Amino acid sequence: METHTAKRVEIVIEAPLERRLTDALTQAGVTGYTILPVRGGSGRSGQWTREGQIGRAGMVAVVCLIKPERLDGLLEAAFTVVEKHIGVVSITDAQVLRAERF
Repeated sequence: METHTAKRVEIVIEAPLERRLTDALTQAGVTGYTILPVRGGSGRSGQWTREGQIGRAGMVAVVCLIKPERLDGLLEAAFTVVEKHIGVVSITDAQVLRAERF
């Protein structure tokens, strides 16, 4: 089966900023993403968990699969939101089926 090269971008950000991030991505031409809840983790500030938090507190992961030539626009849009807040952006190479969807 034929596969096509893509970039997988994962942005972990504070949950209250989810809408601001997805709006910025949409304005940059990103047509698809998946939002996942982040239950906890450990990082520079130590361990944390979403357990016991009320409302939208915590983190979410926004995952995008895009064509490599669209990566810079996505990163610029994401950085406008992430630069002043807690967040991590990672980029990995991916292979996808049905390239026309990305």
